[in-house]
Amino acid sequence: MDSFGRTVDYLRISITDRCNERCLYCLPENYHDWLPRGSVLAYDEFLAVVRAATQLGFKRFRVTGGEPLIRPGVVEFIRDLVAMPGVESVLLTTNGTRLPELAAPLFAAGLRRVNISLDALDPAIYRAITQGEVGPVLAGIRRVKELGFESVKLNTVLMRGRNDGEIFRLLDFAAEHDIVIRFIELMPVSLTEMLSEKNFYPVTELYHRLQQEDELEPLPDAFGFGPAKYYRLKQRRVTVGLIGALSDLHFCERCNKMRLTCDGKLRPCLGNHLETDLIPALRPRINPAALAALFRQTLTVKPAEHLFRDNYQPHRVMTAIGG
Repeated sequence: MDSFGRTVDYLRISITDRCNERCLYCLPENYHDWLPRGSVLAYDEFLAVVRAATQLGFKRFRVTGGEPLIRPGVVEFIRDLVAMPGVESVLLTTNGTRLPELAAPLFAAGLRRVNISLDALDPAIYRAITQGEVGPVLAGIRRVKELGFESVKLNTVLMRGRNDGEIFRLLDFAAEHDIVIRFIELMPVSLTEMLSEKNFYPVTELYHRLQQEDELEPLPDAFGFGPAKYYRLKQRRVTVGLIGALSDLHFCERCNKMRLTCDGKLRPCLGNHLETDLIPALRPRINPAALAALFRQTLTVKPAEHLFRDNYQPHRVMTAIGG
């Protein structure tokens, strides 16, 4: 529990800052500021952090990047993570491009929850946003559904003038495949100029648009572990989540998470520069007691809310922080 009485039991783990796509909202064009390989934690160091976290009551873990599935050994890492005592939930967030070949090994490793980024169905729009191809992503979505993953969610970052014309196509796609889809507001998490009045599409506007098209049935907060507000569109028969870090003034009140960057920094808030360096407790050798102390220290400084509305200037790109 943090100093504001919030139960914090969810750790997002970024296992790489590398990505096989260059999404508009997480990587600037011509970005070359990758971390040296030696700066990125080894898998045994990640697992040591998880072990310390579980002893402090953390139960839920999300593996992210960059793109986590491009890192060698990721399947074995997830197998070890799923099997660790105290770990109740493991979720993978991916751009989906490697799911066609890795979905089955991940399922065999015990993974049952996956979030897949899908910002457009139109190949040209998808390519303009991510510099990648949508075909492998769609194949990966079909594959995880065939295998029977318990939870599959699509994540769409809303960008006015880029993919707002795709919203209802995406809703119909999610309904056809019986998948939850979540629409996420653009946030100033890479370069401040990437978020402007011109491209910002608030989820409040989307909510009213959906109300005009369909009947929205609110779903319990327990539907997910994060900040999304979920609704069932009765006519389309699809569940949609809305995540509004900027337009939702109560966004941070139930925040239950912290983030571990791939270079060993523990961040209590995405929209704040506070970081605790765990490296002294991991190298040259792992010190479990020191790790636990650093976790407790970070919990005490977890802020009441993010700084996104206060002219926030990001110092790291999103791939370096973790999705």
